[in-house]
Amino acid sequence: MDDQPSSAPLPATASGTAPDAPWPLRVLSENLKKYFERAPEAWIEGQLIEFKVIRGNAWMTLRDLDEDYSLPVTAWRNVASTLEGAVEQGSRVVACVKPSFYTKTGRLNMIASAMRPVGIGDLLARVEKLRRTLEVEGLTSAARKRPLPVLPQLIGLVTGRNSDALKDVMRNAHLRWPEARFEVREVAVQGPNAPREVMAAVAELDAHPQVDVIIIARGGGALEEVVLPFSDEALVRAVAATSTPVVSAIGHEADRPVLDDVADVRASTPTDAAKRVVPDSTLEREAISAARLRLASGVERLVLQEAQSLQALRTRPVMAQPERLVDERAQDLERWRGRSRTSLSGRLDREHDAVGHLRARVLSLSPQKTLDRGYAVVQHEGEVVRHAGRVAAGDRLDILVAAGRIGAAVTDTTAPVGSVDPGESTDSAEHANSAAPSEHTPTKITEENA
Repeated sequence: MDDQPSSAPLPATASGTAPDAPWPLRVLSENLKKYFERAPEAWIEGQLIEFKVIRGNAWMTLRDLDEDYSLPVTAWRNVASTLEGAVEQGSRVVACVKPSFYTKTGRLNMIASAMRPVGIGDLLARVEKLRRTLEVEGLTSAARKRPLPVLPQLIGLVTGRNSDALKDVMRNAHLRWPEARFEVREVAVQGPNAPREVMAAVAELDAHPQVDVIIIARGGGALEEVVLPFSDEALVRAVAATSTPVVSAIGHEADRPVLDDVADVRASTPTDAAKRVVPDSTLEREAISAARLRLASGVERLVLQEAQSLQALRTRPVMAQPERLVDERAQDLERWRGRSRTSLSGRLDREHDAVGHLRARVLSLSPQKTLDRGYAVVQHEGEVVRHAGRVAAGDRLDILVAAGRIGAAVTDTTAPVGSVDPGESTDSAEHANSAAPSEHTPTKITEENA
């Protein structure tokens, strides 16, 4: 294809291009080169997964520590000469790089102007900083620690592929509890991929409905192989967020990874983790046997105490002669009955005497008693004679005495002094009759019958 005529100017920017006004490829490549050349230098951190020195220049591939990103990096002779013996494939480094675009092939490359390995001291300082941050957030607090199940139904195990840690955990767990069951996830336990793979395995086991506890195990190793992968912030936060108890068994005593702080239980070794997760069947049988002996002894002691109590009850007089209690109560009842009779008899006697006195008083007030004292009742034609003026000589009288009656005739009458007319009211007669007997003149009566 012929170049565009010089009379037709090229678009100044990419947005001005069109199908009938395109850029030549070289223009795009040159513009890209200019764009990348304007980019400033930047310090980056990663791991060298490729490191070759050819004719004094170092050709490297640097990969991100967490994600699967990588970039080619080139160090020219003046820089590469400072890296000999300082870095190698697999080293964790920081580098000052500037992008460079090669127009002939359209390849982007990073040109390193400086590079140095990340020292173990720097890495441990970062670990301690993360540890303090998590402590402030409360993720390492003892209050968050969950207890392990007494006898887990299924044990989740995250460990290296065909590793000694895998064998140690399973062997010791089965020695202690032969029926222990495992759900194993074999992952990378060192290198840049280790945190991501461990995190994925933990999430999978945490979602398993039958897994009751998760063990993250790794055997011993170099500090950077043990502490650093298991101090990854994303990993430790994922472990802190699980709903299943987690046991950290990384097995590095000198420096603890941050995972030990956020896990619910820290085990010094994979073997120690197995001992913590499952009980010892031998010890449990012995404990059960001892408990059964204590229970039997306790029951026997209780039965003996109750038998002694029962015997003590049986030897009491009331139990030896139960009728004695009835006899005593019968005697008490008889005494109460006697006292009741005596009290009632005395009361009856007193009341009888009282009635007698009342009767005597009533009798003393009766007309018969008056007659018994010699008085008499004189009647004329059925009426009591209270005044002498009510009768005349010759009238027949009926006289009532204490014993019998007497018929008599009036021979003479004498009215008392100051007496009223016999025709006055009975009250006047009775009033007159109440005068003293000395004022009366006795009535002469002829006695006919006695």
